[in-house]
Amino acid sequence: MEEKKIDIKVDEHIALGHYSNLAAIRHTKEEFIFDFAFIFPDGPMGKLVSRTILSPAHAKRFMEALQANVRRYEENFGPIIPADLPPSVGFIH
Repeated sequence: MEEKKIDIKVDEHIALGHYSNLAAIRHTKEEFIFDFAFIFPDGPMGKLVSRTILSPAHAKRFMEALQANVRRYEENFGPIIPADLPPSVGFIH
């Protein structure tokens, strides 16, 4: 069977991306919610920069792809040494 190729249009403001130094993951039976935030280095404050919601199947494929990429990164550049764990956070509106 021939594999189909999908072209995805990327708007410039999306292509620029967002920097995040904290991620929070929650889930229900139906979805996984990935919140990416930037914690300001000079104060006890942060800002949510992106939220992505995935089905459980997509979340598992994302995890497998991330594991494969981290493995390849470490093969090329050496082990990743995690920094200290960030403080616990709460979200406000």
